Amino acid sequence: MTERKNTAIIGAGLVGSLLSLYLARRGHKVDLYERRPDLRKATTEEGRSINLALSDRGWRALQGIGIAEEVRKVAIPMHGRMMHDEQGKLTFQPYGKEGQSIYSVSRGGLNVALMNISEHNPDITYHFNRQALDVNLSTNKVQLRNNESGETETIQPDVLFGADGAFSVVRGAMQKTERFNYSQSYLEYGYKELTIPAAPGGWAIEKHALHIWPRGNYMMIALPNIDGSFTCTLFFPYEGERSFAAIRNEEDLLQFFAEAFPDAAPLMPDLAQEYFDNPTGSLVTIKCFPWSYGGKSLLLGDASHAITPFYGQGMNAGFEDIVVLDQLLEGFEGGDWEALFDRFERSRKPDADAIADLAVMNFIEMRDKVADPRFLLRKQVESRISAQYPDIWVPLYSMVTFTDLPYAYALEAGLQQDQIMNKVMRYIKRIADYDTPQVQQVLERQLVQKEKLKKYEK
Repeated sequence: MTERKNTAIIGAGLVGSLLSLYLARRGHKVDLYERRPDLRKATTEEGRSINLALSDRGWRALQGIGIAEEVRKVAIPMHGRMMHDEQGKLTFQPYGKEGQSIYSVSRGGLNVALMNISEHNPDITYHFNRQALDVNLSTNKVQLRNNESGETETIQPDVLFGADGAFSVVRGAMQKTERFNYSQSYLEYGYKELTIPAAPGGWAIEKHALHIWPRGNYMMIALPNIDGSFTCTLFFPYEGERSFAAIRNEEDLLQFFAEAFPDAAPLMPDLAQEYFDNPTGSLVTIKCFPWSYGGKSLLLGDASHAITPFYGQGMNAGFEDIVVLDQLLEGFEGGDWEALFDRFERSRKPDADAIADLAVMNFIEMRDKVADPRFLLRKQVESRISAQYPDIWVPLYSMVTFTDLPYAYALEAGLQQDQIMNKVMRYIKRIADYDTPQVQQVLERQLVQKEKLKKYEK
């Protein structure tokens, strides 16, 4: 039987709350410490993105604790990308095969659902308004400040989990230890949340799509909400001719939106107020290693691998961390936590790095390419290849979004596929060219070579 541990989780967001359920199921006592007030009583989310894309990896984690179907009731399936050009013309691009979708979910709504389930478990206790000030990794003592009373307290769990986000206090303590590798890089872009409110009777634009307004050097996206509104996110350079710095007043803003997003602007009556009231968020990638210290503490989610949002995998990757850890805990009787954590971080680190790189790559695709006719033709060709060779060719987006193949494998396979597509597209000017003998010969030759390489790797 697993040795029962007193565990503490710093951070009661999505990853921390889900982790508590998995740990309690394994027989451990769990205390969660969250610097913010109880989300169920709060009115704002401090400017954080209020809805997220839930895909297969996240669903598997929710299924593991039996709440997937409850969440599905308040999630909206998005079957593909709806691109809006500068004249308002629409182009739809399916995400995968028929029946494959990603889902728009409320960050706060999902967090509340996880909290409510956790609080029904006698082995899980939430402590809100508790801000971690200092972590002594050698003793596992954590100093906390009660943000309501101003008093400080110290806890000393058997095992400490850092699920406290990109600017983790637990990771901050690890950064002071020897041989700890850490890097962070910011995009020269920020983001701002805006809204398309509900129209009379429903949604103002297509409900079952992730909307994208690609404009080369910047873009806006919109995800649907259950109440009929859309949460829009403007990804914009900090500096430059068209940037946050260039928009100084309401006149600048309205003129810019009328030119750049002419079909969206009339649907955003509160645009000026939201733009100037809402904070500008930054886009950071954080990589580090190791993720654990002495078998006493472990980082998960953004605390160990914060990524940009352009593959919609931040939450999904954090949830998958928990699934991987839980698989290692299967049959683990509580002997060598240091070896367990070491095995976890070494198996997971390559995948965390891969999805970080893929996210930045997808930003370039979403911003620059999705409106390019040549790019859209390339996607059509790739779809034909996948249909013709389903056992050999799974598109990169599908590998990331609709399978549990390791992210690192998806990245490597995607780069190989990109090389093959470059060769194939030399002979294609329209989709009918796909069926020509020349294209089929190139494909067969390249895919036979790809299969040989795969067998060699095995």
